[in-house]
Amino acid sequence: MVPGRRSRTAPPARAVAALCCWVLVLVVLLPLLVLRSLDARFGAALAVQCVVVVHTGAALARVLTGVRARLIAFGFWLFSYVWLGLAPLAMLATDAYPRGFLVDADAAFVTTVLVETGLVAYSAGSALASWRSSRSSVVLEPLLARRLAPGRVLLLCGVALLLAVVLIPGQGGLSAFFLSRQAANEAAAQAEPSGSAGRAMAAWLLSVPAFWALVALVHVPRFKEGDRVLRGLRWLLLPLLLAVNVVVNNPISQPRFWAGTVVLAVVFGASWLRGPRAFRIGAAGVAAVVLVVFPYSDYFRYDKREPVRVVSLAEQFTSNGDYDAFQQMETGVDYVRRHGFTPSAALGPPLFFVPRTAWPGKPDDAGILLARHAGYTFSNLSAPLWIESYMWAGFPSVLAVFGLIGAVGRRIDDLRHRLRRRPGTLAALLVPAFGFYQLVLLRGSLMAIVGPLALLVCVPLLITRKSRRPSAPSVQESGYAPERAASSPIPTEGART
Repeated sequence: MVPGRRSRTAPPARAVAALCCWVLVLVVLLPLLVLRSLDARFGAALAVQCVVVVHTGAALARVLTGVRARLIAFGFWLFSYVWLGLAPLAMLATDAYPRGFLVDADAAFVTTVLVETGLVAYSAGSALASWRSSRSSVVLEPLLARRLAPGRVLLLCGVALLLAVVLIPGQGGLSAFFLSRQAANEAAAQAEPSGSAGRAMAAWLLSVPAFWALVALVHVPRFKEGDRVLRGLRWLLLPLLLAVNVVVNNPISQPRFWAGTVVLAVVFGASWLRGPRAFRIGAAGVAAVVLVVFPYSDYFRYDKREPVRVVSLAEQFTSNGDYDAFQQMETGVDYVRRHGFTPSAALGPPLFFVPRTAWPGKPDDAGILLARHAGYTFSNLSAPLWIESYMWAGFPSVLAVFGLIGAVGRRIDDLRHRLRRRPGTLAALLVPAFGFYQLVLLRGSLMAIVGPLALLVCVPLLITRKSRRPSAPSVQESGYAPERAASSPIPTEGART
């Protein structure tokens, strides 16, 4: 190496100034903005909550200034910072909550410790996985390296269009998808009065295949020879699938988390957003939208729409039921204190497909269980992964669950970075979608989420095939190559990127 010149293989360094700016915003300014107009009531729970805010804010700042695009980590820390960091900070400071069920100071303290325990376990699992990032993964690497099969993609497109023709009339027709969620559910109930479970399954069979068909058609590699037929079918099917997705996946009649997942998976799956710099800009924009726009995005939920009233962050966190995650965790802590742990409930999510007629003792949905315990008349409530795993076996199960998802999430992020130059891989499709749908998974409950999640994961698996090329990490794919090497052509099995 020539003296005075930087090593060509030196890893890129994190921008310290940018990291300090983000830490200042997330750890200092936003918490002060939340507490500015509040008459804070200090106590042990609030002290631990301040630790949670510092932990989540610093971790989110690291992701937003990282030298790699880490979508899984971004989704986790964004949810943790907003729903379990800032929102509980406002609740504990004022003793004001969006729901009616309140707990004592001891339960609030245990809940804050529970949150931080899960965060520490996730951080430890992620750190452990990062130390082993240079080693290949026997399971995840071949899985994420799978490539789109054009024939299967075209078959999925046909199935998605056929499902739209068959199922849309059963959901109330085209017009029902542009009404409020309340009106859409009522229209679907009139069209199919058999039961809500069947309607929900039909809705997911409409939404998920249409979403994956559109994404796969955009990502399927284009080959230099024999591409004429595929190109023609692509241009024929793209407008049709785009129209179907506008109908079945629009934010008017669909839940905001799912509609947001569809949009963000398409955007962050684009090749120009896979680089660190573009990812940092896009992730910062998403974080701003979640903080500023999300509280007002339920405008289309009900038929009677009141004028939008802009309020402070603190008032949103303490009055809007969308931020009830921490309060639901407090309810779960109180439930465990009175009824004890229920290890058998851990069998419910993986065996969600077993009907209750065949399994009379099948565990109840955790959200419904907590709603009953609190005495609510409505049961469609969240049960964050923290409290659900705590209800199984206490803090040991929380440590095991979050340590595992921290390690797996870090490995997935690293493998996506390694495979980022290969078109049409499962990593390019599935990681952006799961990264943002992860917010729904973390919010819970698992029994309500695991069915749609299985469909979300299985569809892209069915339209991909095993990659013929090994994916051993090279200097270029590790992200430490110089700019000249990074821009050199990468062989893609005859495909044009």
